[in-house]
Amino acid sequence: MKVHGLEYPRDYKLLNIGSAPDRFQALTAGQISSAPVGVPLDLVAKKQGFNIIGYFADDQPNFQFNVYIIKRSWAEKNRPLVVRFMKAMVATMRWMENNRDPACEYLTKEMSISMDHCRYAYDYNWKNRIWDRNADLNVEGVRTIINLTADQGVLKEPLPQPSKYIDPSYLKQALAEIGKK
Repeated sequence: MKVHGLEYPRDYKLLNIGSAPDRFQALTAGQISSAPVGVPLDLVAKKQGFNIIGYFADDQPNFQFNVYIIKRSWAEKNRPLVVRFMKAMVATMRWMENNRDPACEYLTKEMSISMDHCRYAYDYNWKNRIWDRNADLNVEGVRTIINLTADQGVLKEPLPQPSKYIDPSYLKQALAEIGKK
């Protein structure tokens, strides 16, 4: 928002509303005046007369959009299960990367979007490295989130390193077991 001339908390409030579909619903119902909705809901919003202020990927090229969060003690106690989950995520991302139309056929049903909207989102997410073929995190993107959280006053100096929140050992083990291609 700052990149587009808006200052927090002077110009806007932050509300925790939920996922992109929840935010989109609140926006279209007039409960809020703006929201991050993501691709392809941006196209739907535009068709309904909303203005697009900008895109995260344009303003923050290093931004971690999605993460898998788990309690460390539980994860280590259930390591084989977590590694199996990461293997499934890698297999899914690799399949999606190589199967655009079948992936979109599935996603159109799950997300109630058109095939054109899905293809647009698919291309956008791969082009902007929002999706990773190995289900890997963007470490600099996590650093960006830490910095943005500090800008909002939630975190104080000295800021933690991304490694405080990231344990790559599960993904590394998953990749070793399936063979990194």
